[in-house]
Amino acid sequence: MKTGARENESFELDETDVEILRSLNDNARKSFRDIAKELHISLTTVSNRVKMLEKAGIIQGYIPVLDPGKLGYDITAIIGIKVIHGRIVETERDLAKDPSVYAVFDSTGDWDAIIMARFRNREDLNDFVKRALDHENVDKTYTQVVLNITKDERRVRV
Repeated sequence: MKTGARENESFELDETDVEILRSLNDNARKSFRDIAKELHISLTTVSNRVKMLEKAGIIQGYIPVLDPGKLGYDITAIIGIKVIHGRIVETERDLAKDPSVYAVFDSTGDWDAIIMARFRNREDLNDFVKRALDHENVDKTYTQVVLNITKDERRVRV
């Protein structure tokens, strides 16, 4: 499995790298000692491999997986954005700055960008959509409110 480590470099993951990533994916707080025992490799190997994976940009950080509903974010919305003036990247970067936004994607089809965001209530959603429509490069939006979430996996499986 090849992954771009830097702009002009490639990085080859071997089975040990993949197993370490899987273990961290299951529990990023697992100690290197526990990973070494689990995989039957040395602690030094785990430590060196993780440092290498971090340096290559494959591991970009460690975060807790939080439950948005338990933190008061009761509304998840998927918002299509139609951009004018051909300024998709600039517009996406501007809209991505909003703390409610957790994902921004270029897309094919009727909408130039898709935004996924979480809001505490309808008023917050309404305010965000109006701010988006006020952006000089946004022509129109299309908002879908998520009713139920069956799966929302944030980890990348290797």
